[in-house]
Amino acid sequence: MDKRAVVGEFLGTLLLVLLAVGAAVLAGDAIGSVGIALAFGFVLLALAYAIGPISGCHVNPAVTLGFLLARRIDGRTAVSYWVAQVLGGIAGAALVLLLAKQVPGLETHGKLGTNGWGDRSQVHINAGGAFLTEVVLTFLLVYVVLAVTHRLAATGFDGLPIGMALVVVHLVGIPLTGTSVNPARSLGPALFAGGPALSQLWLFLLAPLLGGALAAGMHLLTHPQPNLPAAEALATDARVAA
Repeated sequence: MDKRAVVGEFLGTLLLVLLAVGAAVLAGDAIGSVGIALAFGFVLLALAYAIGPISGCHVNPAVTLGFLLARRIDGRTAVSYWVAQVLGGIAGAALVLLLAKQVPGLETHGKLGTNGWGDRSQVHINAGGAFLTEVVLTFLLVYVVLAVTHRLAATGFDGLPIGMALVVVHLVGIPLTGTSVNPARSLGPALFAGGPALSQLWLFLLAPLLGGALAAGMHLLTHPQPNLPAAEALATDARVAA
């Protein structure tokens, strides 16, 4: 296990939450849903080129699960990434909270860029609709990540479709659930927001993981994977991401 990769996943997830969730919390009224969606996409695009050669730039437990089930990484790597991503998401959310506390009158309890349904959704979507939304949107994101980092894909431009996919996912998902598609992105802010954000967190942990698992299954059908050792597959994916 390359310690640089684990550090990269921690730092990448921290920056994703700090900059993208931070954009929603600190500048959401100014930039709107489109601006928030672009913030998420651009941050991921930058991270794909910055840490992609180091760790593959998963920065999302659902993506890591997809890579594990698609036999592109081994179990030890997946667990290490999950721990790094969760800790990075919590650290990033703590920094967002710290910044938010410097803004007079900014309410953070039960909010802080968290996800939700019912009264916490712009369109008051119910729990079933929120679950389906998160599964479908995560499926799209993880499938795109798996497809464009496949060794048969065109190389050098992987970050562009991944960033664009995250923008589209947020354009669709923000009015519905606030868009999670990433358990680490949801966990960190919910821990600090508390209240209903924490009580609804389970959906935004479970649904993205299910979406990632389904994406891995479809990826194996559309992009058959040669029988390579997990370590070799990871090394190849890192080179493709570069």
